[in-house]
Amino acid sequence: MYKLIRPLLFGISKDPETVHNLALSFLRLGGVFPIPSAIKFFTKVDDEILKQKVFGLEFKNPVGLAAGFEKDGKGLPGLEALGFGFVELGGYTKLPQPGNPRQRIFRLAKDFGLINRMGFPNFGADEAAKNLSKVKNLSMPLGINLAKSKITPNEHAVEDYLYSFSKLYDYADYFVINVSSPNTPGLRKLQSKEFLTGIISAVVGYRDRQTVKKPILIKTVIDFSFAEVDELLGVCENYNIAGIVCTNTSTSREGLKTQINEMGGLSGMPVKQKATELIRYIHKANPKLVIIGLGGIFTVEDAYEKIKAGASLVQIFTGFIYEGPFVVKKINQGLARLLKRDGFKNISEAVGKE
Repeated sequence: MYKLIRPLLFGISKDPETVHNLALSFLRLGGVFPIPSAIKFFTKVDDEILKQKVFGLEFKNPVGLAAGFEKDGKGLPGLEALGFGFVELGGYTKLPQPGNPRQRIFRLAKDFGLINRMGFPNFGADEAAKNLSKVKNLSMPLGINLAKSKITPNEHAVEDYLYSFSKLYDYADYFVINVSSPNTPGLRKLQSKEFLTGIISAVVGYRDRQTVKKPILIKTVIDFSFAEVDELLGVCENYNIAGIVCTNTSTSREGLKTQINEMGGLSGMPVKQKATELIRYIHKANPKLVIIGLGGIFTVEDAYEKIKAGASLVQIFTGFIYEGPFVVKKINQGLARLLKRDGFKNISEAVGKE
């Protein structure tokens, strides 16, 4: 049914952000009691084969929503009702910022992709903490994605990340250090060993002084050479990083059917194969490192491919937009079926088993 109404939704405005904001309004309405219970009747997939413990957290299923979709936490009850196993909020920055000028999202319908140059629009870590303090009664793990404020020079990135991390520490189950978005000038330079070591050392130091030690992950860029990946993995091993979110959007336009000349990060089907290859490489290099895999996940087959390549968990974003609100249920039902078909007793047994 969603595919029948999708052209109407996409036709509401030439700016996809307008439709995105409309969807967020519906999600927030979906969190008003007793609506979530009614939604879960149609979306819930409760199968033991999908449940697993990953970096110390219990996940009812492996399908999460990637960062960038939800910012203030008001849509979390609605997203949980749709069947997500976890949600990652953000990215949040220390300072409030409006992001880049609109239009900053572009659909590539022929390619089943998106280009975005949002630039982390958010109200800043202080306001995010106020909003998240009101979030109650979630039964799914919640992640927070942290980025550097645009006006903060790279030389002061450590203080910027550490401020947001400490301010939001009480409100998430895991944290993702985002040094890979192409939409903040100079941000990707923070992936160099020199900058990244300083950032990770600071946040890990803060974490280790807390009573509850929460997992820290790094979100990596897709446009990486394997040599650069090895350097990143070295930092992960030195600081006992829990995992990698693999991957962020791409600046490449190779192979696109759509003729478009817009700056920003490419996501969706065009990055699917490259993302899977990077997941496979990281898993083989360090099988103990948890991978949250994303990039071109539209179907159960796409998700299963990422899992067998080495991802313990998967995230969707572009696939959620193109496939609609019931895609989570379809993927979870399909994963349970495929896992049983292939003789696995639990999803954790399938990770990296191509």
